[in-house]
Amino acid sequence: MHKRIWSFLAVLAMLAMPLTAMAAPASTPDNPVFFSLLPPLFTIGLALATRSVIPALFLGVVLGSWGLHGLDIAGLWSGTLDSVAVHVTGAVANADHAAVMVFSFMIGGMVGIISRNGGMQGIVAALVKKADNRRHGQLATAGLGVAIFIDDYANTLVVGNTMRPVTDKLRISREKLAYIVDSTAAPVSCIALITTWIGYEVGLIGDSLRQLGAVDVSAYEVFLTSILYSFYPFLALLMVFVIAYTGRDYGPMYVAEHRALTTGQLLAPGATVDDSAEKDNSFTPAADCPKRAINAILPISVLVVGVIGSMYMTGAAEVGHDAGLRDILGAADAYLALVWGSLLGVLTATILSLVQKLMTLEQVVEAWYKGARGMFLAMIILILAWSLADVTTLLGTGPYLVGMLGDSLPIGLLPAVTFVVAAFTAFATGSSWGAMGILMPLVIPLAWSMLGSPDPTQSAIFLSTIACVLSGSVWGDHCSPISDTTVLSSLASSCDHVDHVRTQLPYAMTAGTAALLLGTVPAGYGFPWWASLLLGAGAIVAVIRFVGRKPEDQPATPLVENHVR
Repeated sequence: MHKRIWSFLAVLAMLAMPLTAMAAPASTPDNPVFFSLLPPLFTIGLALATRSVIPALFLGVVLGSWGLHGLDIAGLWSGTLDSVAVHVTGAVANADHAAVMVFSFMIGGMVGIISRNGGMQGIVAALVKKADNRRHGQLATAGLGVAIFIDDYANTLVVGNTMRPVTDKLRISREKLAYIVDSTAAPVSCIALITTWIGYEVGLIGDSLRQLGAVDVSAYEVFLTSILYSFYPFLALLMVFVIAYTGRDYGPMYVAEHRALTTGQLLAPGATVDDSAEKDNSFTPAADCPKRAINAILPISVLVVGVIGSMYMTGAAEVGHDAGLRDILGAADAYLALVWGSLLGVLTATILSLVQKLMTLEQVVEAWYKGARGMFLAMIILILAWSLADVTTLLGTGPYLVGMLGDSLPIGLLPAVTFVVAAFTAFATGSSWGAMGILMPLVIPLAWSMLGSPDPTQSAIFLSTIACVLSGSVWGDHCSPISDTTVLSSLASSCDHVDHVRTQLPYAMTAGTAALLLGTVPAGYGFPWWASLLLGAGAIVAVIRFVGRKPEDQPATPLVENHVR
């Protein structure tokens, strides 16, 4: 606690120095001054000191709004009022922002429906049948983590709670279960085509592009193209499957797996677990509800096809059906397509539930509401991130940052620096979404201005920089002991949280280092993305092959009763 207080005081001191040197910031996009950097720096510092993203974002907006009104008492009063009345309200009132929020609530609601109508459990049942030994058990758990790509929270709760009895029977340690659950949740959700993350990510990208005047650029297309440079999520997923297939482990995970296999102890001696996740029925259907995979697969398929089809329709209406596919998708109204697709997905899930009499209409509405409610906190962060982006644009933060770093930071290292800063921010705050919301409005204008080309969105460096905000945030989130998904993975797997963090950290560091040094850095200097990905993948496989060991290679210790609390 004392460290947090001192960190916060340090941030305030940093803020006070330039304020005493100027009567008013007089910062504009055409004439930016140092003060334009303070709102985002203050937000990052306060988030790191308090480990709370929402208050940090809000106070960052207030500080920026105060600067726009002049740094005096009257300006503080007016700026505080305008922070909500102008900037937050403006962020909510924007039509594209509203579309992102509607999409996010709709897709969250759809997750609630397909969870309660037994569809998601049907997918689980189909995969669990193949788990007849340790290798197949781990592969089935990883496969289930990829199959439930639509939402990371649903993924964690469903996979952890469902596979725990299976992995216990196969003597797979709880630490290994928590690792597989954690490392297939956020990575697949942040790069899949349609998930609860997409509205948030596209919203951040779109708002930053709009602030730059790039109104004709499709934020969704930029996001899809940037996925090619999201090396960490791909390598983290690859590492899970390679470890599961080879049966090799290293570091603390090897000790845990050797213990579980040779003694039957699924938990480390002295481990404590919290069973609260077992009591969470948010994604659990009624006991008498049939578990049919089609009730999840069909709505998700309609959602994906609906979004892609809607993008084609809206794009073709602008440039004509004879245009190339890239031109059609570039001209598409991605926000409208997301809303249409999510609506069709919800309607499909509702109709399936009602026609099969799995739920009443009232129960469907309740399930939709519970699913949508899970998106509320994320939407608050997103709205405040939009508001902070608006303030920094008015202050001229982007031009000032370019002028300060443009000559000193090699453009090829921009993605790598972004990756490290995003990882550090997410690690310290425990929030990948918070890190994205803080950094995206900063790095997109910076990359845009440093490249200086007519269309930076076609540049590998620009796309890699965007990808590094997303993937770096996920990396930091995986390493952080205070991350919500890390904690939830421990709970859903009934694993001691400290043991989960301790055993997962070497794996996350391996995948993150490979992604940074063999993926992001070479790509920043013109190396093809696919070659960088192959280099990283080769390094992952080599580490597991030559450093990892099979737990059965060591002599067995006496069998004892499972220590499961």
